Amino acid sequence: MSTVTAPDVTLSASAAKRINAILAKQDGAAFLRVSVEGGGCSGFSYKFDFADAANADDMVVERDGAQVLIDEMSLEFLHGAEIDFSTELIGAAFKIKNPNATAACGCGTSFSV
Repeated sequence: MSTVTAPDVTLSASAAKRINAILAKQDGAAFLRVSVEGGGCSGFSYKFDFADAANADDMVVERDGAQVLIDEMSLEFLHGAEIDFSTELIGAAFKIKNPNATAACGCGTSFSV
């Protein structure tokens, strides 16, 4: 496990705050895990999950005490991305601002490269 440094992947202040709030209510979970999987309406999709420990190939992104795990394969798709949390009229959600995505769907959880 190693810590990612900018410009690999960054966390916004609002994402860090929300991750800390969520993990405080999760028994045993110490990390938010972000991964990229095949599928979704644009070819790839983001997956958000909880983890109690890091795997050997995980990179850790940290900000204000919040820790996010990203596996080595997913990191290739997320290089230069920012994980954000936004609250809008239609709802609140984690958003990934990914410079590698050439197209994205309306829901914001699916993309293509």
